[in-house]
Amino acid sequence: MLPLQRLQVLAHFTLRVGAGGLFLFHGAQKLLGWLTTKAPPDVGSQLWWGGLIELLGGALVVLGLATRPAALLAAGTMAVAYAQFHWKFALTSPRLFPIVNGGELAVLYGLVFFFLFAHGPGPWSLDARRRAAPKASDAARP
Repeated sequence: MLPLQRLQVLAHFTLRVGAGGLFLFHGAQKLLGWLTTKAPPDVGSQLWWGGLIELLGGALVVLGLATRPAALLAAGTMAVAYAQFHWKFALTSPRLFPIVNGGELAVLYGLVFFFLFAHGPGPWSLDARRRAAPKASDAARP
């Protein structure tokens, strides 16, 4: 493997683990009260579901397990968060721009998770290990 290819694998791994870990901590803050004084949202509320997606989706992305579906759900969640809580469907300028409405993080998370959905978990992931593991039925064959 060429040095730049090794760097690509490392960069992909770092992006996946870093974004997933930060996303996981957003969910832990919402649902478990880590590093916050805010009360957790009501169970079943939209914020609770968002926190659950952040917590579980972030953990799955970090591990590289079911990465594509977890990343797609996370990207969709960030699109909803941006539209509903930042943009608020205000077509009037300048509310549309993330730098003005405070939605940069939601947009960035959405783009990163869409990238991970499109490119998959990479070779350093549990998904890759599961694909590479020989099946028990294969071992029994002559």
